[in-house]
Amino acid sequence: MTRRRGNREGTIYQRKDGRWCAELPQVGGKRKRLYARTREEVARKLVLALRDQEVGLPVPDDRLTVERYLTQWLETVRPRVRPWTYRGYEVVVRRHVVPIIGQVRLSRLTPQQVHALLVSLADHGLSSKSVRNVRVVLSSALSQAERWGMVTRNVARLVEPLRREHREMRPLTPGEIRRLLEVIRGHRLEALILVTLVLGLRQGEVLGLSWEDLDLDAGTLQVRRQLQRLNGRSELVELKTRRSRRTLVLPRTLVEVLCEHRRRQGEERMCLGASWKGWEHDLVFTTTLGTPLDGRWVTRTFQRLLAKAGIERRRFHDLRHSAATTMLVLGVPARVVMEILGHANVSTTLEVYAHVVPELQREAADRIDAFLRGVPW
Repeated sequence: MTRRRGNREGTIYQRKDGRWCAELPQVGGKRKRLYARTREEVARKLVLALRDQEVGLPVPDDRLTVERYLTQWLETVRPRVRPWTYRGYEVVVRRHVVPIIGQVRLSRLTPQQVHALLVSLADHGLSSKSVRNVRVVLSSALSQAERWGMVTRNVARLVEPLRREHREMRPLTPGEIRRLLEVIRGHRLEALILVTLVLGLRQGEVLGLSWEDLDLDAGTLQVRRQLQRLNGRSELVELKTRRSRRTLVLPRTLVEVLCEHRRRQGEERMCLGASWKGWEHDLVFTTTLGTPLDGRWVTRTFQRLLAKAGIERRRFHDLRHSAATTMLVLGVPARVVMEILGHANVSTTLEVYAHVVPELQREAADRIDAFLRGVPW
């Protein structure tokens, strides 16, 4: 190896493999080394490291990989987030980030590499929403590394999100809704599907409803929790945002269907007696044993009911879109639709359901035209 400079401010030399190395002054019995491809780059790293060392900041570990750092980061966030959120972070790290850039050294990660990661995920079929989520999780992790002095900048924050592609929504038409209502009449999922179709609840929200959330005499329903499946078990968890927690007014028809559903569930409880397993959470929608419904089973059953009604395959979430579209077309103000759906603001509602706006504008134009024709000129 060829030594170039050595003093109390550190030593720079070139290794036999051609790479340049900088050694910091020995601190606490440990010698810290930094590496780079050129002398200028390693000198710059040395200056920054000496500056950080002088003010008491930790010197970045040049050997720490993205995979090792993200594993450490996951352990630090586990106590601070909900189990389902942690599970989402873990999946992003394990499935999407580590296989592509896991072996890159954290201190050498570049915006170009993060951009290439996002493009690769999109090219392999990951949805635009999921790709954006990967960038958000990685940026959050790198922000922590920046605060800890492990990197000098958050490179994920420097990368522009990929163009967002909205997934096509396929709400049910009025004719399809009528056919579906005929098919589900008397079915075990009649009340569940009707609540979702009328109020636009998310699947986790409707499955997490308990009887204490409903006041059928007053005709109201509170959305307070959602049912999530974690590690093979169904758990009730709090909703993330204040807007998601909401109180909704029930149409009279829906109250009647829910009363009949409660009567039927009461008969099942009486038949099973002590074997009924639904006492703990007193959920509105359960299996015949009282246990929480599995979301995948609900979706499969819903799709079978669609087929029976002669309706093309839809996602269960399209019931939520059907509710929003129907309300807007019927003239319900967008602000009210926003509150029913639990959106953060009315602009979100109008952005998501922009496809309905031209129809609303045509209806408004027709009403204005009718008004003008009735006015003497």
